[in-house]
Amino acid sequence: MSSVVDTPAKSAPSNLFGRLAGIYRSPIGKKLITGVTGLGLVSFVLIHMLGNLTLFYSAAAYNQYAYAIERLGPLTYAIELGLLGFVIFHAVLGIQIYLDKRRSRPIGYARYASAGEPSRQTLSSRTMIWTGLLLSAFLVWHLATFKFGPRYPISGTEMRDLSRLVIEKFQQPLYTVGYTAAMGILGFHLRHGIWSAFQSLGVLGKEARSLLYALSLVLAGLIAVGFLGLPLAIYLGWVQ
Repeated sequence: MSSVVDTPAKSAPSNLFGRLAGIYRSPIGKKLITGVTGLGLVSFVLIHMLGNLTLFYSAAAYNQYAYAIERLGPLTYAIELGLLGFVIFHAVLGIQIYLDKRRSRPIGYARYASAGEPSRQTLSSRTMIWTGLLLSAFLVWHLATFKFGPRYPISGTEMRDLSRLVIEKFQQPLYTVGYTAAMGILGFHLRHGIWSAFQSLGVLGKEARSLLYALSLVLAGLIAVGFLGLPLAIYLGWVQ
């Protein structure tokens, strides 16, 4: 008489986590996740830039924009935590990819050159790790200034006069120079980053890749210029 021993089947969550871990450990999976988180951060950066541009219209419009975000309450904190997770995950994966490449190519090349399609190797692609680290340092500085900076009550209402803080900061030469440099680095980082994200997501066809490469350059430039416009306008006295 034989007996059948039941082997407990792996649960669905266990299988799912196992597959996700496998994707995370694979080089292609790391690039895919880096691309997805990168595009998510680019979306946020675009929204943030458009919000900043409301100060060109009026200080009241800019403060209302900032106040509308604060009024989201717990949702604001959830969004901020999600963005923080994206930033950390994106940065950690970027460092891991960089170290993996270093280990696989212990001897550096004597001269860099683009391999053409689909590599698009440029100075911005070779310095992604360093521009990313500089942007991480800038993010801490930026949050310390505007997220946790001083509050100015307006007409007895508990509302931050964020426009006043922004104008005060960008009237300072040192802060304006530092911010301008950071936005230049951001544009340089996105010049390759946006294209690389699309490439990681499996954009097919030479024509599609060429078009997306051009669009990535244009979008990176527009973001950098969009962020630079306000501080320069304030410093030159065009926005007060």
